[in-house]
Amino acid sequence: MTGEQLKQLEDNLWKAADDLRANSKLTATEYSFPVLGLIFLRHAHNRFLKAKEEIEKTLPVHPQRGIRPVTKDDFQTAKAIFLPENARWERLSDLPEGKDIGDELDEAMRGIEREYEVLKGVLPKNYSLFEKDLLQRLIRIFNTEQLNEVTGDVFGRIYEYFLNKFAMSGASEGGEFFTPPSLVNTIVNTIEPTHGIVLDPAVGSAGMFVQTGHFLEEKGFDPAKKVTFFGQEKTDTNTKLAKMNMTVHGLDVNILQGNTFYEDHHDKVGKCDFVMANPPFNVDGVDKSKDGVKNDPRLPFGLPKSDNANYLWIQYFYGYLNPTGRAGFVMASSASDAGHSEKDIREKLVKTGAVDVMISIGTKFFYTRGLPCTLWFFDRAKEQDETRKDKTLMLDLRDVYRKVSSNLHDFTPEQHKNIAAIVGLYRGNTAYFNDAITLYKEEADKALSQAKTALQAILDKQLREEQLSFIIEKQDVQVSELKKVKRDLNHVQKELAAKVKTLLQQDDIRKDKTRRDRLQNYLKDTEQLLHDFNAAADHCVYFDKEMHWLTSRFPEGEYNDVAGLCKVVGQKEIATNDYSLTAGRYVGVAPQVDDGFDYEERMGEIKVELRSLNEEAVELANTIQENLNELGL
Repeated sequence: MTGEQLKQLEDNLWKAADDLRANSKLTATEYSFPVLGLIFLRHAHNRFLKAKEEIEKTLPVHPQRGIRPVTKDDFQTAKAIFLPENARWERLSDLPEGKDIGDELDEAMRGIEREYEVLKGVLPKNYSLFEKDLLQRLIRIFNTEQLNEVTGDVFGRIYEYFLNKFAMSGASEGGEFFTPPSLVNTIVNTIEPTHGIVLDPAVGSAGMFVQTGHFLEEKGFDPAKKVTFFGQEKTDTNTKLAKMNMTVHGLDVNILQGNTFYEDHHDKVGKCDFVMANPPFNVDGVDKSKDGVKNDPRLPFGLPKSDNANYLWIQYFYGYLNPTGRAGFVMASSASDAGHSEKDIREKLVKTGAVDVMISIGTKFFYTRGLPCTLWFFDRAKEQDETRKDKTLMLDLRDVYRKVSSNLHDFTPEQHKNIAAIVGLYRGNTAYFNDAITLYKEEADKALSQAKTALQAILDKQLREEQLSFIIEKQDVQVSELKKVKRDLNHVQKELAAKVKTLLQQDDIRKDKTRRDRLQNYLKDTEQLLHDFNAAADHCVYFDKEMHWLTSRFPEGEYNDVAGLCKVVGQKEIATNDYSLTAGRYVGVAPQVDDGFDYEERMGEIKVELRSLNEEAVELANTIQENLNELGL
């Protein structure tokens, strides 16, 4: 399944499921967990069937007893969940009319939990509270032929997509259970968790672990053989979401429920190879008078006097690391410059040499709050290296983002590659930079070739249709000319459509079906060719622009400071700046270069903003109507 097909499938499934919720009495919170449970069940069934088919091919045959029956142990070996009879999807989707589907789903979930201790008490079992009609329609949504053949990874992506959408619609208090994929990817790509113990003490829905799995698989590794996941989460619902998420992705994990300020269930101080987290920011009210807090071994630099818990988290992440461990985490931007006892702790941290990279992130990356944040990265191996320990990369990405909507930003896949390339160059690793440049060039060249082919086809058709000939003189276009040719061609197409319309109104053509059909087909064909050209041209310009973004800043393919973007600073400079770890304080301001205003690009941004505002207006109108209906008005 291509990325475009998966996106279309995700959109269709979400729209159908969300339309059902909008017409029910359920809140997003009440609705989200059971729907995610259905995705889990549908995915488990797909894996069950595929595993059963493979298992049966290798079952031993006894001369008298015949083929050995399939057992639960066989499914464990195949990394699939054994489903009892009452939890199999085809049975649930084909229940007779009189059966209570809510009770049947609850029993199905209990049946799975009885088989697997790790899932005990995890799966949703409140389907009997749903209206029967709503459940039947939900089952139909996830009963499409398209879902019968999809792989586990596709279901994992669908699960992540629904988590994302529920977070955006307020399905979790404060949106804390879901860290935006852009920030998760940046953290995982920067710390590169390739081995050993991986810990998230504020695990949420386990997005960090899932992305670690993707990261390892993209490098050709089996996550189960490379890393061991440990997580802790305060709330019961989030703990369940995390366990379901990991199971959907076929990943093993040890997630325990507990308040990390007072409990450390895994006892991993000084033992972790990698720590990653998005902890709750600016938490007040931690009881620092408790002996467990005052004497916490995770606080090597002392107890901060501020009621704010940010510097508890920051020390936890450092304290969990072994002597070569790396940590990456999200933190409130204010923590980078906090004063008093927090500044003293920050000074001690800087002097260890472990502070590796500091990344400033702009506003609107979170679904439920618009504030900026900072990504912190520790590398304790630096402490032993006299050269590296005095270096910290300050990376200011506040002006790097893609506008998804008027209130949401993210990073494109290419921006992720660019960030990884910069961090790689800082660390002396050119592989990410070279791979990115190679990919961008290949994509741009391929798209340019496709654009030229489409352009030549347009010209050939125009030459053959003499009365509709609008010749573009320049045929061997280069990247720099694509935008102009695109504008010219679109103008030509408008003239062409107008001329065809005029011709079709002539009496002799209106009466001649063959000529009429030929003209209409000609116009349709040129419109398709123009669409192909525009798509290829946009693709080419986009990747050429990304290649230029990297090569213009790092022309030698080696790290250098770039004003307004990045700077490597030493401990002396950090001390001079009051031990601030805010990237913008060091990188300066980028020189203003007038490359000309790109009206086409700006119009694209305006279209995104307008579409978002229209969607918000429709959503608001629906909410108002629902409220009026509830009031009987």
